[in-house]
Amino acid sequence: MDAELFLRIGAFLKWIGIVLIPVFLLPLLTLVLPGGFTSASRILYKQIDRATGWALRAAVVCAVALVLVQLAVVIASFGFALSWTWLSEAVIYAFAAVFMLGAASALKDDAHVRVDILRPRFGETVRNWIELGGTYFFLFPIMFRLLMTGEQGLARSWLLLEGSRESDGLPILFVFKTLLPVFAILMLAAGLSVALKAAIKLTGGTPSDDEAHPTMSGHYGA
Repeated sequence: MDAELFLRIGAFLKWIGIVLIPVFLLPLLTLVLPGGFTSASRILYKQIDRATGWALRAAVVCAVALVLVQLAVVIASFGFALSWTWLSEAVIYAFAAVFMLGAASALKDDAHVRVDILRPRFGETVRNWIELGGTYFFLFPIMFRLLMTGEQGLARSWLLLEGSRESDGLPILFVFKTLLPVFAILMLAAGLSVALKAAIKLTGGTPSDDEAHPTMSGHYGA
């Protein structure tokens, strides 16, 4: 495949990212000028939640595929003494896709396991400040770092249409590697949604019924 094409696509995506950077300031602008930005924040986080919902549906499909493929591996191995590398790799790919595609929706619904011991003891206002600060100081920098560090390797993988190192493996390793930037983008979007909701609550706003009662809820304190 033409290397120049990938360079142009990469440059185009990079410019899109640069243009979208100011969007990540919207939660802070909502705090400073709630009257002018709250409405836009509500519209944005609802669109983000809709997008992460579609990603969750894709994760569910991958989870079903994971169960079926793993069942096929067990039956082939123990029932017929057969094994194929491509089938084992399909299990790995499906498992990774479940996590990579579903993590953003879990973050949005506050379903990740929490290990903090102080947050549950604070009031709602302090908890919202923790959500806002944690998103900006931890989540965003890590996800941006993931996007930047894997750029060259991913472009090379697509250029070569990289496949499995095994002769009977799946020829889609380049697609598998694409899950990492997709994961980072989804987590950035979900983090922005969390920050927007926290900012709205800090300015006296309240979430609508669908945000107040997420489909996946609860977190676990240590």
